[in-house]
Amino acid sequence: MTAAATTPPASRQIADFVTGTAPGALPSEVLHEAKRSLLNFVGGAVGVAYSPVVETAVRVLEPFSGPRTHTLIGRHERLDPLSTSFINAVSANLLDYDDTHLRTVIHPTAPVAPVALALAETRPLTGAQVVTAFALGAEIECRIGNMVTGGHYARGWHITSTCGVYGAAVAAGYLLGLSPEKLAHALGIAASQSAGIVENLPTEAKNVGMGNAARGGLLAALFAEAGYDSAPRAIDGPLGWARAAGDEPQLDELIGGLGTRWELLKNTYKPYPAGIVMHSIIDACLDLKSRHKIEASEIASVTVSGDALLLARGDRVVRNERDARVSIHHSVAAPFLWGAFGVRELDRERVMSVEAVALRAKVNGERDDTIPQGGSRVLVRLVDGTIHEATVLHARGSIEMPMTDTEIENKVRTLVALAGTGLDAEKMIAGVWGLDAAPGVMALMAATVARMP
Repeated sequence: MTAAATTPPASRQIADFVTGTAPGALPSEVLHEAKRSLLNFVGGAVGVAYSPVVETAVRVLEPFSGPRTHTLIGRHERLDPLSTSFINAVSANLLDYDDTHLRTVIHPTAPVAPVALALAETRPLTGAQVVTAFALGAEIECRIGNMVTGGHYARGWHITSTCGVYGAAVAAGYLLGLSPEKLAHALGIAASQSAGIVENLPTEAKNVGMGNAARGGLLAALFAEAGYDSAPRAIDGPLGWARAAGDEPQLDELIGGLGTRWELLKNTYKPYPAGIVMHSIIDACLDLKSRHKIEASEIASVTVSGDALLLARGDRVVRNERDARVSIHHSVAAPFLWGAFGVRELDRERVMSVEAVALRAKVNGERDDTIPQGGSRVLVRLVDGTIHEATVLHARGSIEMPMTDTEIENKVRTLVALAGTGLDAEKMIAGVWGLDAAPGVMALMAATVARMP
């Protein structure tokens, strides 16, 4: 008999750990990181709540909604919990301003938090239960990503969507009070709903994958609660999800050190609304512009060097605002043209301006495997022959240079103001920081409800 045959299935080991965790019993630093993630999530969702993409999602789902009982973050309508889970996940991820677990490039919170909040609007759950459920869901989501990192993403799977459904199922199962057996089944059911492809990232199809990860995880837990089962090794079996979607699964990355090694503590937050691997480029260009007073008109060419992931994600033709958020070329153009890289620098008018198109055409990407993931080198050649160079190995917002609590709060304030719906950012900030001591989520959710536009 093989070792795999005698080892409990991965889903059962996860379920035993999750169901054995009491509300609020996680290490204090883990709970704090969970609240940082939730605060960043709320700001991101509010900031784009009335964007055309979200408007379309609401218009499509609203006629099919069940009872209108749950909060669409940053909006005035209410829909059923499955629909709100879908739409709130889309909103949180839309600007590419959400948190990032850099090793996997998973955005942990967007697929998981909407489900935890939706269930807390459905059942009498305390804030401590919600924060704990979210932390556990995000933790398992990132561990599943670690298990398949490499072959999974290289095959074209969008890892936030594919792994996010597991995190959502864990959070939902925890809040539903599922037994270890039923939570293991929920994970197996989630395996049948894991989907999303990298090719679709510059399009609205990406949003569908994100929304489905949240809704699918909630559905998986609800089906398991109602008695649906799944194969014991739906995740790690010979024909299970991990092998179907990647190479040989690294099971120790999923199971090893549960409760002692925390992937959530490796979560990072973005100072710029762009793909995380673009941040070092933006830092370098802002630094070069500031130190050398470089004007865009003086630039003859720019060479950006970085690892394979940077080139794979960012060396693209910019056809729209989505492309610009994950573009090496626009990450150079915006800082030199406008001295910033924020939401305004991603407006279609600026992205497709003559000046931006011309400067992006002067940018080239080169692979350099000596530069670690997340880092980059920018070399600027001016028309007079002068060369300026900057290397950033650890961008602002990275684990090595993390955003402070105050910086995340200020980011939320900026995003709430961007929404223009008159919401009170201070109530949201206080609601998240105090959530683990609150009797429930109602005060926090009420702070996110906009008046009719």
